Amino acid sequence: MHYQNPVYAGSFPDPYVLKHCGEYWAYCTGDWPDGRRFGILRSRDLVQWQPVGGALEPLPTGYPFYWAPEVVYDNGRFYMYYSAGDELNAMALRVAIAEHPGGPFVDSGRTLTAEPFAIDAHVFVDDDGARYLFYATDYLEHTHVGTGTAMARLRDHLALAEVPRPVTRARFDWQVYDPQRAQKGGVRWHTLEGPFVLKRKGRYYQMFSGGNWQNLSYGVSYATSDQIDRAAEWEQHADGQRILPIVRTIPGRVIGPGHNSVVRGPDNMQLFCVYHRWSPTADARQMAIDPLDWAGERLLVLGPSDTPQSLSATATAVDFFDHEHDYGLGAQWECKGGSWHVQAGSAVQAQRSERAMALFAPHFPCAIAELSLRADGTAADGDGLGVVLTFDSTIVLRCVLLPARGLLQIAWLGPGDWREHHVALPLDFVPQVYHLLRIATDGQQVRIALDEGRLRWQGLLDLPAEQIGLLSEGAPAMFAGFALTVGWEDDFFAPLGDLVALGWRANSRSWALEQGLLRFLPAAELDTNPEPSAAHIVKGPLLADYTLVVNARLDSADALLGYGFLPASDESGQGPTLWLEAQGTGWALRCVTATGTQLLALPAECTPLEWQQFRFRKHQGQLDIAWEQHDLGTIAVPMSPSRVGLCARAAASFDLVRVCQLA
Repeated sequence: MHYQNPVYAGSFPDPYVLKHCGEYWAYCTGDWPDGRRFGILRSRDLVQWQPVGGALEPLPTGYPFYWAPEVVYDNGRFYMYYSAGDELNAMALRVAIAEHPGGPFVDSGRTLTAEPFAIDAHVFVDDDGARYLFYATDYLEHTHVGTGTAMARLRDHLALAEVPRPVTRARFDWQVYDPQRAQKGGVRWHTLEGPFVLKRKGRYYQMFSGGNWQNLSYGVSYATSDQIDRAAEWEQHADGQRILPIVRTIPGRVIGPGHNSVVRGPDNMQLFCVYHRWSPTADARQMAIDPLDWAGERLLVLGPSDTPQSLSATATAVDFFDHEHDYGLGAQWECKGGSWHVQAGSAVQAQRSERAMALFAPHFPCAIAELSLRADGTAADGDGLGVVLTFDSTIVLRCVLLPARGLLQIAWLGPGDWREHHVALPLDFVPQVYHLLRIATDGQQVRIALDEGRLRWQGLLDLPAEQIGLLSEGAPAMFAGFALTVGWEDDFFAPLGDLVALGWRANSRSWALEQGLLRFLPAAELDTNPEPSAAHIVKGPLLADYTLVVNARLDSADALLGYGFLPASDESGQGPTLWLEAQGTGWALRCVTATGTQLLALPAECTPLEWQQFRFRKHQGQLDIAWEQHDLGTIAVPMSPSRVGLCARAAASFDLVRVCQLA
């Protein structure tokens, strides 16, 4: 599957995308043709969008402008945060509520902010469940006068719990909106707006748009912090000279890309940056998407793109449960016990049954699975709903919501015996509405997250999971938006064990987990093999076609030979090797295959002593090779199934390895 920006041809400014029960819902600034405010689009693949209608009836007089809606789902309700007012002097943040992502939304009558000008609301939920409101407001006493971002913890969905404080205010010339803004008394005006917050490896990233879209310097950058509630402002990444915004204008091709949100792609692994860009005639802002990732602590977007792009981020299997069957859930599911059927986009187990399961028939060696689940009625004590993982038809893990007890129960077959863990559900948890469950299996590793990580668990199984099933015990239950992607990801931040436990096989003791990284430390070499090129480490099941993403850093400043990749190693260990090598004043990848050697020059901005991201796509006997969004070349590889690996001839670190099977 491919996509080409813009993914929606109509006007759709300040796009925010929510993923709910496997479907995407997009919301935009302004009026909609049906007379309501804030347009809504719907999609199942992030690429093909259908209009739904407007979200909100206009407020009483005095609110001519409606900007930047963001919709948050919690416990069966959808909360739309938006700004309304007269554009220049009186814009306030408000909240509207709906029972469905398509609306209609009804204004709550509550104003969140006290400042005269407040726009671009964004709600970030931290790992402990605390919610924070980020937004843009004016700083008239700051050294660089203009709009910047602020934050405050939310007491609930409709009120702040504390006095807001600055997060990012203007510091650099690229953030100038107007050197003499007439509406503000001729002052040199700066603008930072459109905040969106992400978290990776314990570090917080606030994305924002800065400057004026008509200037070449305009774009999306970010600021970081190691604490969500630090008193000082966050550290900004781009200075506009040495370091540029990560999404910016490409003259003659992409104009004014900005005001982004971020959503997980159809494969539930790759993140996507959703943003607007101006049409060629500059009369509309159109929605665009491109992959978002990290290389170490550096946030990057593989764009802005304006040519056809491969959408590799698709799930291996998806079931929206929208096709009814004479019995059960269809050919992909093996139902055991209870009464299973499809109804209005849900898989329903309608009977009270001691244990009813619907096993997803395909087996997998490793996978990311997402689904939403809810109790269908009142649950008695002991009633539960959830999922099971099996190996050779034997249950090796049960993850069950016990609503009457207020618990998430996880029971698993660990080394030697069954074990059990309980996590208390939030006091306001409503079991009769859909909740998102995310499960990652990788050999014997399992990670589980409920409601985007509000509750988390991870552990090691005695036997590797190879099948997943829906589970109802006692009370009837409903499931929606099932998606499974064969693949795995290691970021080495909180490993469940040593390299062997994580599934890696090394031929050298110089490979080690250290400080949240996979490192090759030649000084620690204890082997007798003196050939450094023999130091490699491999992982994963044999897959036919897949993508591979690796973050790497060279840790030896005087090394001419660095790290390398084994992107397609067959059962016997044969396959191409790609080595990082110094070439003159730059660097290149030397591709060594059974038929010869090929040199692929790396762009001048690729500096191996800093974190870099390399991306590979193996498909139909070819291997596409890229450095971030820059295509380097293609080589031929065997069509037989293969696994991946790394190699090194000098000190090096690896921050991420991700494999995703192509659908």
